[in-house]
Amino acid sequence: MMDWTDRHCRVFHRQITRHTWLYTEMVTTGALVYGDVERHLRYDGVEHPVALQLGGSDPADLAKSAKLGEQWGYKEINLNCGCPSERVQKGAFGACLMNEPQLVADCVKAMRDAVSIDVTVKHRIGIDYAEEYGFVRDFVGTIADAGCTTFIVHARNAVLKGLSPKENREIPPLRYAVAYQLKREFPELEIIINGGVKTDDEIALHLEHVDGVMLGREAYHNPYLMANWDSRFYGAPGRPRSRIEVLEAMIPYIEEQLRLYGGLGLKLNSITRHMLGLMTGLPGARAFRQVLSDSKKLAAGDPRLLLEAAARMPVAA
Repeated sequence: MMDWTDRHCRVFHRQITRHTWLYTEMVTTGALVYGDVERHLRYDGVEHPVALQLGGSDPADLAKSAKLGEQWGYKEINLNCGCPSERVQKGAFGACLMNEPQLVADCVKAMRDAVSIDVTVKHRIGIDYAEEYGFVRDFVGTIADAGCTTFIVHARNAVLKGLSPKENREIPPLRYAVAYQLKREFPELEIIINGGVKTDDEIALHLEHVDGVMLGREAYHNPYLMANWDSRFYGAPGRPRSRIEVLEAMIPYIEEQLRLYGGLGLKLNSITRHMLGLMTGLPGARAFRQVLSDSKKLAAGDPRLLLEAAARMPVAA
């Protein structure tokens, strides 16, 4: 979710669901060890609970980065061992790390020694076209021996050569049964399933077999899907915010961000681009997106553009 689930996206999502755990886009260790720490780790307190996802393969650099994440107030450090892009492979991290479980274990141990918050791992169920369950079982077992107790399992293989990242999300078949089997074999571990989940009922079905469910692009493209999660999955009382109430709640945030960072290049579109899917499935959704994508209107920098876009909806949202 690099360039997608940035801090503005997470603040927007937090207006829809209060209790769902949010994750940052993957931040590389190089960006933190050698780059602008504040730019990569800055967030709004309303985002909590929020986890920092790291990309890297050097235990020392990961330990430094995890410590920075803890100091900035993140509640969890997540190591990405699932991204299949060639760009990530060239950095020797992401899904290719599944071929080096002992290195991942060393990375996890180094991070756990550096921080007091949870260190978790996100991974695939296999590499390329091999489908032996023993591969992912041994990977999880090795990392668990290093002290990791939470695994986020994208229930597809990662094909490292020949498929684009998009194709890697669509072509390798989903095998949820593998994640279920991991939970049966490692009942003491927290197993969270990921990949292809699109509805609340699908989430509920998976929760009969595993401890949690992660959604990525579906939650991004259809964010109001999250509206009932607090009540259905967390037992929180009260009704969810309407779509209009979500937009209204975002306006003060946008005004503040433009005041603080407009001089540093922040534009209205940097925030509103994450909101294009809010009306997904409703009549008038296309007109809503058109208003929020109008370059002349965006250039004016007025966050009340959100309400102008909502006014194009033929019924109250």
